[in-house]
Amino acid sequence: MPEWSKARPVKRVIDAVLGAGLLIVLSPLLALVALVILFDSPGPAIFVQPRIGEGGRRFQMFKFRTMCADAEQRLGELAHLNAGGGQLIRIRNDPRVTRFGSLLRRTSLDELPQLVNVVKGEMSLVGPRPQSPSEVRLYSAAQRRRLEVPPGMTGLWQVTARDDPSFDRWIKFDLDYIDHWSLALDLKILFKTPAVMLGTVNRSTGELD
Repeated sequence: MPEWSKARPVKRVIDAVLGAGLLIVLSPLLALVALVILFDSPGPAIFVQPRIGEGGRRFQMFKFRTMCADAEQRLGELAHLNAGGGQLIRIRNDPRVTRFGSLLRRTSLDELPQLVNVVKGEMSLVGPRPQSPSEVRLYSAAQRRRLEVPPGMTGLWQVTARDDPSFDRWIKFDLDYIDHWSLALDLKILFKTPAVMLGTVNRSTGELD
């Protein structure tokens, strides 16, 4: 990845500047969302979970809580509903998701606290989504290539096939991103992301409606 090694400092500067700027601009929205979560269901507003980042390093990833407080304890009883296959756990119509959490997930607003991870340098604005340690332990040698770059808040899979639960297809998009990475590709993904969040992009093709 020669292009990556040369442009990495620029990518980091973009992440730090844009991430900090977005945190400041969006702070009223973040506060409002946190308050609604607290009123909507018992439990904290922020969900913190260990994830694996670049080079296999562990970090604590932040999200707005979209599920009931005991969601992780209930995962075992719902494992048979997993539509993702492989290491990707995706349960359609997950009963653990709260009323407000469903809206946050549809709009991806639950991901906004990860701007803190971006500013800290644990994540990038664009990159493969970080997975949990238990999921990463099951990676094949080829799948471990996802750990060659910083994980991202958004990525090629999110703007191209977000509603496809297939783990194999998710991996394919991530590896395509790594193999063809450029700052121009990052900017293209960032440009498309708000449209995907607002539902003006066809999520199965990534094309504007």
